[in-house]
Amino acid sequence: MSLTPETPVPPPGSKTLRPLPQIIFASRWLQLPLYLGLIVAQGVYVFLFLKELWHLVLHSIDFSELQIMLVVLGLIDVVMISNLLIMVIVGGYETFVSRLELEGHPDQPEWLSHVNASVLKIKLAMAIIGISSIHLLRTFIEAGSLGSDRTGYTEPGVMWQTIIHCVFILSAIGIAAVDRMGYAVPSKDQH
Repeated sequence: MSLTPETPVPPPGSKTLRPLPQIIFASRWLQLPLYLGLIVAQGVYVFLFLKELWHLVLHSIDFSELQIMLVVLGLIDVVMISNLLIMVIVGGYETFVSRLELEGHPDQPEWLSHVNASVLKIKLAMAIIGISSIHLLRTFIEAGSLGSDRTGYTEPGVMWQTIIHCVFILSAIGIAAVDRMGYAVPSKDQH
């Protein structure tokens, strides 16, 4: 085996892993197809976004302001889900599989420089709350038609969406609180 300038040389004093730990450590690469699948899903969302945008452009003259607002909220929803996918793909791969080695790259996302599992959890929780907020806003806009055939929403459905959204918010607060407790430094008196 020849060493090229790109071949990483193990630091002096590093030990090779025994077979079982090596297999366990290498198993993280089993996640690669999952991330590749999410990239395909990202492509599907791009297609959905372009389809809805084209629909909006074609019917912008015929649509009411309310209909335009609902389509735009749908577009925002697709973008937020796409952002969630990017956070999971890039942050998850960087955290759990392998380094992307983007340090110094002009397009490196700002949040990636300090990403870890804890930060990723909080960012994902906030993204889910944002997506839930868009869905809830769309529901509230259409709630004016409750009881008619023009809406697919029911009063219990609106109530449950609101409850679920509140649970998302409480969960995010709980995740942030637990994370904060994990970083709390004990004082000298508590030691």
